[in-house]
Amino acid sequence: MSFHQKTVVITGAGTGIGEACARRFAREGANVVLIGRRREPLERVAADIGGLVLAGDAASAADWHGFVERIVAEFGGIDALVACAGGMGFGSATDTDDAAWQASLQANLNSAFVSARACLPELVKRRGAIVLMASIASLAAGPGVCGYTTTKHALIGLTRSLARDYGPAGVRVNAVCPGWVRTPMADAEMQPLMEHYGDDLDAAYRRVTADVPLRRAASADEIASVCRFLVSDEASIITGATLVADGGSTIVDVPTLAFEHL
Repeated sequence: MSFHQKTVVITGAGTGIGEACARRFAREGANVVLIGRRREPLERVAADIGGLVLAGDAASAADWHGFVERIVAEFGGIDALVACAGGMGFGSATDTDDAAWQASLQANLNSAFVSARACLPELVKRRGAIVLMASIASLAAGPGVCGYTTTKHALIGLTRSLARDYGPAGVRVNAVCPGWVRTPMADAEMQPLMEHYGDDLDAAYRRVTADVPLRRAASADEIASVCRFLVSDEASIITGATLVADGGSTIVDVPTLAFEHL
């Protein structure tokens, strides 16, 4: 599928997976809309690929009202939304105060819901597609990430609800569940391992993927390729799906790991 003159809206577009998606769709000729809270990273990406920069909060209905007006005025409509904004929610339940809990909901769940709700009227007009950036934390729980795990699980429910309600209007909605991806956010998560074991960054990534079948983290570009597929006509029959892109980590039978290391 050619994305020439298609309009793809990406939240969290200034860094990480969102940035990789912006660059991928721009290479394929799309009109890329870059949304994020910090203007500087968005402008840095746009300096390379072009596109429309809209700085604001993807979880804010007020911000989205202005965003949609600008997008429609600039490009005429919206063909796809790739919702990558997110990342809060670290700490166990007793370590998570009300403010931290609300911040996790806002960053991971509300940002996806408000973005989808704002874009859906335009997506219906063009029979477009949505990709929500979930996580393997949508499928299983890691230690000390209560808010993140809960909100990422909720994204699967949001994906299914949107797919069911808007499928009759021709809008497809799918979720991507990456495992470890080498991004600035994941690099920061490696710091405790680096400090504890004396690892460098590469060694820390090897440590967290030691029991992953492919034995490595994904690149942001690999996840962008998955998103590109899901919004393309090549995936025209796929909706309400959860596509796991984790190098195989979630297929591992944890209780048998001890036998592998005999």
